[in-house]
Amino acid sequence: MEKLALITGSAGLIGSESVKFFAKKGFKIIGIDNNMRQYFFGVDASTDWNRKELESKINGYRHFNVDIRDNKKIEAIFKIYKFDLIIHTAAQPSHDWAAKEPFTDFTINANGTLVMLENFRKYCPKAVFIFTSTNKVYGDRPNTLPLIEKKTRFEMPKKHKFYKGIDESMSLDNCKHSIFGASKAAADLMVQEYGKYFNLKTAVFRGGCLTGPAHSGTQLHGFLSYLVKCIATGKKYTVFGYKGKQVRDNIHSYDLVNMFWNFYKEPRYGEVYNAGGSRHSNISMIEAIQKVEKILGKKAVYEYKEDNRIGDHIWYISDVSKFKKHYPKWNYKYDINDILKDICKHTKVTAYTDSYSIENKLTQKTAVHL
Repeated sequence: MEKLALITGSAGLIGSESVKFFAKKGFKIIGIDNNMRQYFFGVDASTDWNRKELESKINGYRHFNVDIRDNKKIEAIFKIYKFDLIIHTAAQPSHDWAAKEPFTDFTINANGTLVMLENFRKYCPKAVFIFTSTNKVYGDRPNTLPLIEKKTRFEMPKKHKFYKGIDESMSLDNCKHSIFGASKAAADLMVQEYGKYFNLKTAVFRGGCLTGPAHSGTQLHGFLSYLVKCIATGKKYTVFGYKGKQVRDNIHSYDLVNMFWNFYKEPRYGEVYNAGGSRHSNISMIEAIQKVEKILGKKAVYEYKEDNRIGDHIWYISDVSKFKKHYPKWNYKYDINDILKDICKHTKVTAYTDSYSIENKLTQKTAVHL
């Protein structure tokens, strides 16, 4: 019998990767995405292009332009379809943006997740529910680690228990999270609670930097994608604080969705996993600029601002050993070099096209008013 998956944020980075991945596994896919990313970050961040691609290339894919906060419309979908899998990736994803509209951020990230969970519980409790959380639930606690400043990055002492990465034992309490981090933590805890309290198969994946060629990167979210876009088109990039030595671990969207697949095959109840590039795939801002310059053969145009982003991590590398222990068959396909080459390859092809289409839309809009 054909399996049925519901994927929210289906035109976004992880959502679209999930659509493609699970469609290849024989799932029929129902997608929910109302392109809020354009509202958050402007026309450059629109995911309409990705939605159109999914509708044209994924056989049987059905798309709903619905807000996840709208319980009546979400419930109507759950009444029609009996899902075997729910992958909830829809979110307001930027800690900078969240401070501008805290109500919007919280209702999308926390209330929207509750809407999804409750309909899951009522209509398809035997399904598997997967939630994309974030390492921002740990707030700025990682910044209290005994970091060492090196030439191009901050690092941890090799003898420290978190040298190989931060695991799920790090506390979420008594630190500054950003408004975004707090709203995602609320959702994170609720997904755990539905698993443990109602005995449902749920999993929380606390992502590091999630990335890949389908990312509609902007200044406020998706740093690798946006960095490549800037260097490819000659646009000025801004580095915020920490001398550009802040370290991020980056996981390719394919590798994260493959984690979802492994969990789906052998689900657990209310589990939490840190999910990033780990020691396998990490990079500092300075190192990323240098690598992208080399791949594209172009010099970056960037400026440095002393003030770091509120709640920003100086050093964050995920320890994924818990997930590997539970699912030993899973492993990475992409390292940081593979990721950058993949994004650069995509950006070189699309950078001019995207700029032209945006300019063309603006011209058409102006012509209407004339």
